[in-house]
Amino acid sequence: MRRRFPTILTMALAAATFTVTALAQDQPPQQGGENDPPSRAARLSFIQGTVSFQPGSVEDWVPATLNRPMTTGDRLWTEAGARAEMHIGSAALRLNGRGNFAFLNLDDRTAQIQLSLGTLSVRVRRLADDESFEIDTPQLALSLLRPGEYRIEVNEAGDTSVVSVRGGEAEATSDGQAFPIKARDQVRVTGTDHPTYDRRDIPPADAFDNWCADRDRREDMSESGRHVSRDIPGYHDLDGAGVWREEPDYGWVWAPRVEVGWAPYHFGHWAWIAPWGWTWVDDAPWGYAPFHYGRWAFIGGGWGWVPGPVVVGVRPVYAPAMVAWVGGGGFSASIGVGVGFGGGGGVAVGWFPLGPREVWVPSYRASPAYFNRVNVSNTVVNNVTINNTYNNVYVNKNVNVTNNTRYVNQNVNGAVSAMPQTAMTRGQPVQQAALTVPRGAVDRAQVSPVAAVAPQREAVTGGGRNYTVAAPPPAVMNRQVVARNVPPPAPVPFAQQQQALQRNPGQPLPRASVQQIQQNAPVARPMVRQVPVPQAGGAGAGGPAGAGGQGGGGFVGRQPVRGQGNQPVTQGGGGQGGGAQGGGGPIPREQTEPVRGINRGGGQPGGGQPGGQPVTQGGGQPGGGQPLPQGGGRTFQRGQPRGQGADQQGGQPGGQPGGQPGGQPGGGRVQPERRFPQSQPEARPVTPQPEARPANPQPEVRRPPAAEAPPPRGGQGGGGGGGQKQERPVREGKRDGKEK
Repeated sequence: MRRRFPTILTMALAAATFTVTALAQDQPPQQGGENDPPSRAARLSFIQGTVSFQPGSVEDWVPATLNRPMTTGDRLWTEAGARAEMHIGSAALRLNGRGNFAFLNLDDRTAQIQLSLGTLSVRVRRLADDESFEIDTPQLALSLLRPGEYRIEVNEAGDTSVVSVRGGEAEATSDGQAFPIKARDQVRVTGTDHPTYDRRDIPPADAFDNWCADRDRREDMSESGRHVSRDIPGYHDLDGAGVWREEPDYGWVWAPRVEVGWAPYHFGHWAWIAPWGWTWVDDAPWGYAPFHYGRWAFIGGGWGWVPGPVVVGVRPVYAPAMVAWVGGGGFSASIGVGVGFGGGGGVAVGWFPLGPREVWVPSYRASPAYFNRVNVSNTVVNNVTINNTYNNVYVNKNVNVTNNTRYVNQNVNGAVSAMPQTAMTRGQPVQQAALTVPRGAVDRAQVSPVAAVAPQREAVTGGGRNYTVAAPPPAVMNRQVVARNVPPPAPVPFAQQQQALQRNPGQPLPRASVQQIQQNAPVARPMVRQVPVPQAGGAGAGGPAGAGGQGGGGFVGRQPVRGQGNQPVTQGGGGQGGGAQGGGGPIPREQTEPVRGINRGGGQPGGGQPGGQPVTQGGGQPGGGQPLPQGGGRTFQRGQPRGQGADQQGGQPGGQPGGQPGGQPGGGRVQPERRFPQSQPEARPVTPQPEARPANPQPEVRRPPAAEAPPPRGGQGGGGGGGQKQERPVREGKRDGKEK
């Protein structure tokens, strides 16, 4: 039996790998149906002290619950001395005491966060080229451009934001200006209408930073990270709660250390979370990954969690609960539930965990692409089986999916859990309201993808309404933040959805119904103020090889300069460059070497500095040198793949600047001069502790003088568009010799 495992599992994994990879190439997530929910949710993974939670569709604040999935519109508040941690895939977000946090938007491509008070630490492991990660504060919108470690602070008065970049690269947008923040830098922005800036070295780590670093090391050293995708939130919590073992039929299986008689999906509660509907929230500290990903199998007298195949570059798709539902009159009668139970019309609803190679059917209408992804990324299953199930349920409208299916866990002793519908609809804990399910009860039951139970308000908040909990002050709740991307409207209030949910119990509202409700009763957008995104100059005219072309125009902005407060800078001034062959190539986010003087969408800085010494950013044509043959010198825009912009190696500057120092930038647009107070360095306590620096810092790579530049190669040299000339930091890919 043991001998045949490698062949069988290898063939199965190969088939799964082909399916997932082909799907990722041929049917990307953005090509799903209009009713497809996001393929990820945030997990509330750690709570210490008093932490309050507000679902996006209600106004009630309730005690935060561990393992609660979070999505667009959800909020957190931490009292003084409290801490909270969330995970979005492999990214960790940690909130210190007296913090007001909200998800303005969370979908497959965008994570947009509001921080109106407190300190937030963000660690990003991976960032796709078309993925946007934005943190909005009252002073600035911070776009994270590279994997790394970031800290964002908003003071009590809400008039100052401080951004610290320990590793990675970010871009801050404020008052129509955009400026980079490099690794080991800190930028303080004060004011709202006319902010002032101050750049300085990052200070030594404090107690909150050390706590975050300890949590990061725990993830880095996780044994479970070798068996599951690190894009599954909560994988590291499995380490101390169970053991991994290799099974002949399933490969690596995780077995939890639990009491005799324990069964999956029995110790927790059901919450109604749009747009997925009924969602399982487990009580165990480790109870997130095994209940939203993978499958469960009963092996050798105990339960084991079987994760899905790990495919590089493919993120497993989140599901609200990997279960099949059972119910109907025959099921209720078999477990002794009938009319009059609990003083009302009592009907039982039951469920059991799906096993490996079984197809999960969501309660909402989904596209074939989503239906395929959510299954093949969580178990090894045949494509024919997936397609047949989809057609049976969604095309043929046959909700009884047991016609040709026999579930492996259907008759396992103790696998089926049940409770009265009246208890489930209020989000009560299952263990308190559980019904005994005798053997064979499921044989007389109808198995369905939908639990036909309409939620009450208590199911949205997590059960119960008579809470006395801490909440942020109204001034903090109503504090406006700066946003670069416009967030979607706030979620539709649950009270406006309830009537429609009762007409189709157990099924979330389709997007068209939500939009109809928003049209009839418009929902206010979040408290944000969108700032204009600075536009660099366009591409200049081309020229022959070695001659260059006229650089594009730009604008004059203000930039935080270390120790000098605000400094005006010319951004994207025109000028003639020395020519280069072809356009620039993409700047990969995997870059592991520090490359100084990267021209983002431009070449040689051109244009003069109004009033004194020129300090230029971006601008004209890069000089003689051999750039990569991709891109074409276009300016990088957020939300656009990196392969479509940016000169990566522009060579040496050549030609003449497009403006004289002290005068107007060539081809530029000059903004009116404003007077800003000089920022004074903040007084900090002197500590004997040295400044924390990454191990083995990389030496700076400098360009040779113009005279030593290699001659340009043949071909037409295109003019460089205006853009920001930025330095690229070392990618924070390792810590203490461990892969992050």
